Amino acid sequence: MELIDGKKTAAEIKDEIAAEVKKMMDNDERPPHLAAVLVGNDPASETYVSAKEKACKQVGFSSSTYKIESDVEEEELLKTVEFLNNDPGIDGFIVQLPLPDHIDEQKIIQSIKPSKDVDGFHPENVGRMTIGLPAYISATPNGIMELLKRADIETQGKNCVVLGRSNIVGRPISILMSRTTQPGNATVTVCHSKTQNLKEITAAADILIVAMGKPHFVTADMVKEGAIVVDVGIHRVESDKTKSGFKLIGDVKFDEVSQKVSHITPVPGGIGPMTIVSLLMNTLRARKNEIYH
Repeated sequence: MELIDGKKTAAEIKDEIAAEVKKMMDNDERPPHLAAVLVGNDPASETYVSAKEKACKQVGFSSSTYKIESDVEEEELLKTVEFLNNDPGIDGFIVQLPLPDHIDEQKIIQSIKPSKDVDGFHPENVGRMTIGLPAYISATPNGIMELLKRADIETQGKNCVVLGRSNIVGRPISILMSRTTQPGNATVTVCHSKTQNLKEITAAADILIVAMGKPHFVTADMVKEGAIVVDVGIHRVESDKTKSGFKLIGDVKFDEVSQKVSHITPVPGGIGPMTIVSLLMNTLRARKNEIYH
């Protein structure tokens, strides 16, 4: 069994990005600028935005965070989005999800200018990705593809099963894996909560990508001998074996599944670091006007 090390790969990509930013600054160009809009005090969102700020600093990006109270009116939030859309000094920005219940997430996403939508959630970017045009691809699927590419995982002609159909991970990764690219050219099956005979389907997969949001959902009997497993899940659970009293686990029961497969991503240290670095990659592309000229 070989670990697909997202932490190591993300560090390599950060070094590459930092070198590009240094060249820009040596040429008296301003560095890329990534902004984040954070509504309310959701601890997971705050942690994620803080990690993005830290990553920006590591590669020499400018970054800014717009913190807004959770009771903000939708119209007020739309004004913030419009301000960022029109600020020429900001190359890309994200509105951190989830948003409070009284705000229409889709309305906010669709109000973001596609050329600044480095999260890749705007319908225009999703559509461009689907038909194979240059696009900002959402961070987690983009991170998975980059990790498979750099780990030299052969995907062409392989039977790929995706567990989960969310717009953030499952649906886009199923499209990316079936496109005529490398990685890609796989035969893809998407499974979800209504799928029948799930175990038989997953046990036939050469590549299993798990984004169910359920801790330890995938067990050894659901996985084919020698398969490649990508675990997107991340859950904080109580543990009497750590100083903090908590540990992070994925959607896959790592200890037993890792005995059976050829390659697997760990949790933590797998897809998580790649998600943040994908956002940096998209922001660099935005700064260079690579997608929308």
